[in-house]
Amino acid sequence: AARPAPSGVALEPIGADDLARYRRLFTAVGEPWLWFGRARTSDPDLAVILGDPAVWCRAVTRDGVDLGFVELDARAAGEIELAYFGLVPDAIGGGLGRWLMTSALEEAWRRAPERVTVHTCHFDHPGALAFYRRSGFTPVATGVEIAPDPRLAGILPRDCAPHVPLIEP
Repeated sequence: AARPAPSGVALEPIGADDLARYRRLFTAVGEPWLWFGRARTSDPDLAVILGDPAVWCRAVTRDGVDLGFVELDARAAGEIELAYFGLVPDAIGGGLGRWLMTSALEEAWRRAPERVTVHTCHFDHPGALAFYRRSGFTPVATGVEIAPDPRLAGILPRDCAPHVPLIEP
């Protein structure tokens, strides 16, 4: 059974008609952790993703203020990926993330997939992996992904994610 939302908290759909809101949240949540995947996605491509009925994207708000978002992607048969999940820095640590994760996982499992997955990396919040484990995820693989630093390419500000060294060419 769903846990009731904390006082003043709501989940609001984000669809293909609200790319600006999605991008604001993606930046506010992800920039401190060097997220850049959706920053490189064109508006038409992002609209296709968010308009797909197999993609469930919600903003979490408190008293009408956006504090984070979650995106579930069920486009692969039998699998749902927790594609994006996070809170703005000021909202981390107050229990809202636990409620948001519970809500997201209830939605995911309601769709009866064979599995629900999440990917993280060492640039993410230092507590992310432990949080995912407490949420019921089990690590199944590790890998190395190499991508050009999005700060050097101008995709993200040079001063974001200060915990990740910026190595000039």
